[in-house]
Amino acid sequence: MTVSANSSGTARARRSTGARRPPGRAPFAAQVWGGLYAPLLVGWAATGTAVPLTAHTHQPAALHLAQAALALLAAVACRAASAHRARTGRDVAGVSLVLLVPAFGWGAIGLPMHFVTLVSGAGVESATGLAHTLLNTCGAGLLLMVAVAHRRRMRGRCARCGGGHQGRGGGTWVHPPASTAPARTRATAYVLVCGLLPWAAVKTVWLLGGDALGVSGEAWQHDVESQATGAARFLASLGIDVTVLAALLGVFLLTGLMYRWGQVFPRWTWPLAGRRVPRLLPLIPAWLTGGTLTAYGTGLLVHTLLCAVGVVPAVEPVGVFTTVEGMTWMVAFGGLCFAGLGGGLLVAARSYAARTRPVCGGV
Repeated sequence: MTVSANSSGTARARRSTGARRPPGRAPFAAQVWGGLYAPLLVGWAATGTAVPLTAHTHQPAALHLAQAALALLAAVACRAASAHRARTGRDVAGVSLVLLVPAFGWGAIGLPMHFVTLVSGAGVESATGLAHTLLNTCGAGLLLMVAVAHRRRMRGRCARCGGGHQGRGGGTWVHPPASTAPARTRATAYVLVCGLLPWAAVKTVWLLGGDALGVSGEAWQHDVESQATGAARFLASLGIDVTVLAALLGVFLLTGLMYRWGQVFPRWTWPLAGRRVPRLLPLIPAWLTGGTLTAYGTGLLVHTLLCAVGVVPAVEPVGVFTTVEGMTWMVAFGGLCFAGLGGGLLVAARSYAARTRPVCGGV
């Protein structure tokens, strides 16, 4: 009887531990998010609150109402995915999650732009725009976690760690040892990151006073000095573009994802040296930044290609640009930069996630 009681207590402890860890709490968190986000969107629609859609337009009330309906649908889908229902119901929930993740993920595309604006000291351009971006990002992340757990469950694997054992799993996480990404992964990531070189080189030339793409360094410096504030203006005076600096931070993150020091804090991070890096600490910014940059950069490249073949009108020069060719090349350089850096982050993050995936202990 004692052995049975201890076994029952251990099983309950494992179930409790598993319920407190992702993805056990992700469905509930996603339901709370959907239940709070939908009324907020309805309130924005009813009051005519301005939420930026593009640089010069705001989202219409109909779009807010449509997003509110999708947020409620997401809450229902998460509830259905976590419940033990018939196969048909689980299939419908899975398909709904697959469609809802990109539906809210598009709203996270502007996240890197908000980040650059904040770190440059320019302040928040739109509080509602930032809130909308953060809420969409949070929702897309939660829905993705629920979708991954649901897919694992449908394949008969542990929803918590993806292992081959049955049930919810439990116990403490068992983490693999620190490792370096395979050579092919590193080479792919570095080749993709090279896409930012033309864009960074042109901006650096301008800030140092040189001419490129029909734009004079003097005109560019004057434009930057008239618009930049705080840290961005100080960096520009040193010949450093704040967006180039942000890109270098992305390269730093990418490098950490591929080497051992991204899994165990190195000696120069005292007093954390020797401790394991929390797995989601680099993964969350890598996934969010990588996904949004890839989508944005790919859109720029596609638009440039369509302009080149005459499907859409050529990009008209704006600001300091004086020629259509110069403007087109800069858009192409921006597409290469954003898509390359974003793709490199996604490649490195995929390897990092696979190399650091823990399994349920004591099962």
